[in-house]
Amino acid sequence: MSLVAEDALLEWAEFGGNLYGTPRRPVEEWLAAGDDVLLDIEIDGARQIRDTFPTALFLFIAPPGLEELRRRLQGRGDTSEGDIRLRLERARRDLASAPEVFDVLVVNRDLERAVDLVDAVIGCDGRVVDSR
Repeated sequence: MSLVAEDALLEWAEFGGNLYGTPRRPVEEWLAAGDDVLLDIEIDGARQIRDTFPTALFLFIAPPGLEELRRRLQGRGDTSEGDIRLRLERARRDLASAPEVFDVLVVNRDLERAVDLVDAVIGCDGRVVDSR
């Protein structure tokens, strides 16, 4: 928690009893050098980042549905039923809030197609794309 108190994190959140965050310094250095930065963060972190970088492009990658997300999590073989329930509840909340936080929504029905769509939306804003 000292990194939070020192304002050394751009964003941070607790999930499943663990703390996660994005160090501020390297991101600011990359941006100052003119580099683009891609962060893999959850919705609460995105809200924090939006406060700091309101002109950033926020892209949300969504599952095609909660049952498909459950199937994918179970298929990994490394996620307990308790963790799956926790992740599904979090996904339900995030999916409901995503339009107010994110500029672009990609529905990941097919991984290869979703990757192509993410690649295509870099540099655009305000679109919803679906990998059908």
